[in-house]
Amino acid sequence: MSKQPVFLGAEIVEKNLAYSTLIPLLEKALVNYSSGEEGGVVQPIRTIVPVAKHRGFLGVMPAYSTQDDALTTKLVTFYETKTSSDIPSHQATVLLFEPSNGTLKAVIDGKVITDKRTAAVSAIATKLLKPSRAEVLCILGSGAQAHSHYRAFTQQFSFKEVKVWSRTREKAEKFAKAVEGNVRICSTAQEAVTDADVIITATMSTEPVLCGDWVKPGAHINALGACRPDWRELDDALMKKCVLYVDTREASQKESGDIVLSGASIFGEIGEILRGTKQALPDKTTVFKSVGMAIEDTVAAKLVYDSWLSSKANK
Repeated sequence: MSKQPVFLGAEIVEKNLAYSTLIPLLEKALVNYSSGEEGGVVQPIRTIVPVAKHRGFLGVMPAYSTQDDALTTKLVTFYETKTSSDIPSHQATVLLFEPSNGTLKAVIDGKVITDKRTAAVSAIATKLLKPSRAEVLCILGSGAQAHSHYRAFTQQFSFKEVKVWSRTREKAEKFAKAVEGNVRICSTAQEAVTDADVIITATMSTEPVLCGDWVKPGAHINALGACRPDWRELDDALMKKCVLYVDTREASQKESGDIVLSGASIFGEIGEILRGTKQALPDKTTVFKSVGMAIEDTVAAKLVYDSWLSSKANK
């Protein structure tokens, strides 16, 4: 008889998913993905099921990593209009399988995985592409990704100032209070962006919130929102003047409205920089457009499960 799958909730995931171990695994996964067949990553473009009646979407994200021998599927929902402020706009669950026989080993809360792996990949891109003197960090947005990016970026980098903007001042103040850091709340997105060396856009916006004319030459932008082909966070002026990097060329050309609607050309994948086949250009204005990849969830879920098993065995 096969064993029942275990359920690993958000607290367990949080406890077993540290950036210090996650980031090196994700760097390897990005290299493997950008290495084609040689890298052993099987990852179809996510399937999106619209839930039009409720202005929501269900995404199905399977992946297999030959090198990690890890097989997962993530199920993620995201909604434009939340019915309750207690319910996040994005929710996720990761199913972890035994690759040798297809047995379901674990059902893992996917929200912490999604938040942390996204922030970790942005940190990897920022390490490669930020200007040499990066002193001011700007975050546009105040939701889950804004929080996870704040935590990751203040751990991985030394910024002298962090500026934040949200659509309502109340949300920005709530964010600043929650992170317990020295955060400057800005009244407008332009005020937050002005003089910033590294910018994070983490909104649910369907129209541009960041204009190229505001951006300091040589700044680096991590764009996380606008996950549909008709949604935007960045305007044409920025998309046309930047050097554009992505996590996955294949998916971003179909899923990212910032790329689809602007017609901007992709310079390279982050995995291509890491493996040395594309150049990092930190002296230019750079954009890393992140659409998120199933392989990132796969290595993160395996890390959580293996770490949990190890801690259980040592008790």
